[in-house]
Amino acid sequence: MLSFVETDKKNETAVFGGGCFWCTEAVFGMLKGIKSVTPGYAGGLTGSGQAPTYEEVSSGETGHAEVIRIEYDPAQISFHDLLTVFFATHDPNTRNRQGNDVGTQYRSVILYASDEQKQEAERFIGELNASSKEGAPVVTEVKPLDRFYEAEEYHKDYYARNPKNRYCEVVINPKLKKVQEHFAELLAVKST
Repeated sequence: MLSFVETDKKNETAVFGGGCFWCTEAVFGMLKGIKSVTPGYAGGLTGSGQAPTYEEVSSGETGHAEVIRIEYDPAQISFHDLLTVFFATHDPNTRNRQGNDVGTQYRSVILYASDEQKQEAERFIGELNASSKEGAPVVTEVKPLDRFYEAEEYHKDYYARNPKNRYCEVVINPKLKKVQEHFAELLAVKST
């Protein structure tokens, strides 16, 4: 009699908003087990049901945040590891702001796809708050993912296509350096 053991888990999805999606896309694209990172919009309302535009989201009137959808292999990187990198690479203590990017579209948000993700995110935030009694509390929203809208094509792989852009040099490069220094064990091995 033949028996089969399932050794390969199906890929999973995580959706995070931590400021400008150019930054978060570049950060999570460095990690092992990441199959894709797609910038987009989620967490708000779009009256027509059609995908919102960057201009509409930037107005702050849609309630959508700039987010990334991460498809990952949980056998190579855990949701907990993704949360660790997420909270280490943006300011989860300031509402509706990341550096000079101000507005609800830049808020810190986790849009969960399962009860397990919700519980793990809430537990993680609870631990962060408990470990920093003197500091500001985490204001990251944790809410169910209703719908994800892909961003316009020119936002995809923005950092990779525009590494000399001033924003990339001043804002994204320091984040990438921090990830390389603090999370070396989570980095994808680049083939040469």
